Formats: sequence, structure tokens, C-alpha cells
Amino acid sequence: MTDDDRVFKALADPTRRFLLDLLFARDGRTLTELESELEMTRFGVMKHLRLLEEAGLVVTRRSGREKLHFLNPVPIRLVHDRWIDKYTEHQVTALVDLKHRLEDQP
Repeated sequence: MTDDDRVFKALADPTRRFLLDLLFARDGRTLTELESELEMTRFGVMKHLRLLEEAGLVVTRRSGREKLHFLNPVPIRLVHDRWIDKYTEHQVTALVDLKHRLEDQP
């Protein structure tokens, strides 16, 4: 499985996207903090976080007895650059060219 495949798999689930949104709003949350925002078991949240970590979207750091979770947006940016940006470039350029031609007409 490639890195892109792991990112797409991780982003395919709404619960994992919600966890990323929580970390975007405030980084460095514990499992308990994240669990309190979801209606699922601690084990369920841990499974989702593990998949996010495997995709590189979440990184962790130990602070005493706590494990803090942080958002890593780099894999999302890499997917954007590889899969989204190249497909929108042509359309955007075409729209800009059309705008200029229409504005130049008498």
C-alpha cells in the first residue's frame, strides 16, 4: 500500500475526518479529550487514531503518562499537489483566459 493509499483510506471515514478537525481546532489532545467528543468506545477511537498515525496524518508525543496527538497536514498537502492541483490547473487557466478575452472585447 502506498502513502497516498493510506491517506485516502484514512480520509474516507467521517469519524477520522472529525478527529482531524478536532486536532486542527486544537492540537495536542489526549485520547480522553478526543474520546469525549465522540459517541464510541475508547477502543474504537484508538483504532481510528492508529489508522491516522499509519497514514502520517497524526503524530504523537509522550508527556509524562499522557500521549498527546497532533495533526500533521503534510500528507494531505502532498495528496492535494499530486491528485487535485494538477486536475484543476487547466480549468482555472481556461477560465482566466476566457475572462481576459471577454474583458478585451468591445
